[in-house]
Amino acid sequence: MLRAAPFVRVTEADLDRMTGKLYLGDRAARSAFWVLLTLAAVIAAAGVVADSTATVIGAMIVAPLMTPILGTALAVVLADRRQVLRSAIVVVAGAVLVVAVGYLSGLLSPVPEIAATNSQVASRIAPELVDLVAALATGAVGAFALVRSDVSDTLPGVAIAISLVPPLVVVGATLESGAPDQAAGALLLFGTNVTAIVATGTAVLGASRVRAVAMAAGRPVGRLRARTVVVVGALLVAVAVPLGVGSYQTFRGQEVLTAAQPAVQGWARAQSWQVVDVTWSQGVLQVVAAGPPPPADVAALRRALDEAGLAAVPARLSEVLGGTRELPATVPGSS
Repeated sequence: MLRAAPFVRVTEADLDRMTGKLYLGDRAARSAFWVLLTLAAVIAAAGVVADSTATVIGAMIVAPLMTPILGTALAVVLADRRQVLRSAIVVVAGAVLVVAVGYLSGLLSPVPEIAATNSQVASRIAPELVDLVAALATGAVGAFALVRSDVSDTLPGVAIAISLVPPLVVVGATLESGAPDQAAGALLLFGTNVTAIVATGTAVLGASRVRAVAMAAGRPVGRLRARTVVVVGALLVAVAVPLGVGSYQTFRGQEVLTAAQPAVQGWARAQSWQVVDVTWSQGVLQVVAAGPPPPADVAALRRALDEAGLAAVPARLSEVLGGTRELPATVPGSS
């Protein structure tokens, strides 16, 4: 009877290669990690401040932060608790370093680095469930490329696909700019990616029979307890909940924009004004308009939104040549 081929055929030499690469066991590997991470943080910070996607991508290629994260996954599979702790400490220390660089970049920037004025910040402060799905797939590819040395050339692509250093830079920059809620969103994105890499890395490495090879080679392998797997699953659920909330808010935002666009356009025509932009941000409908004196009639805009079924939606009108005026929700509760 034919027997099914293993998911990936891992040898003792592969195990040596993986542990040597992921555990940062020697001084040269550790020094290279910290130098590359610092430089990647500086590049990412420059890219965020300059609002340059190309520069941020360059930082993602250089950043070595995925190494200790996959090292954590490998240590979980081998039930090496000491190495799990060591790898986790490296990840946390590396994250603190990058956040510090991001904070310093905020100090040096002449303007606040917030979502309203920077697309690099805006794209990393509101993660959704789709980000978790992408991170799970990316973590699986990274682990697969690790155990299969013949496909290791895909790792630069994996580095671009997963966002680790840029969100941490955004955390630091937005904290310095006085936007802790945006910093929390970027930190959630980082936590989502780390959790996903550990989860799918553990699954792929486990399916690759890494434990069996280690035991056959006489390596110390601990007992992989069910509660360890439960903890990893619980972490996925913990990040999935706020991501689900973020996904709902995005969906709700699209509903609000669909209903608001014709109401705002009708209000603007009646005022002989022009609508510059209508957006949904953090539960508030943002309307930017321009027109001749006198100032726009905000009460009429509020009535138009109420008639469109948006009485519970707070709005904000920003006049191009004037100030910004709030339009509180007409009925209690907001979306």
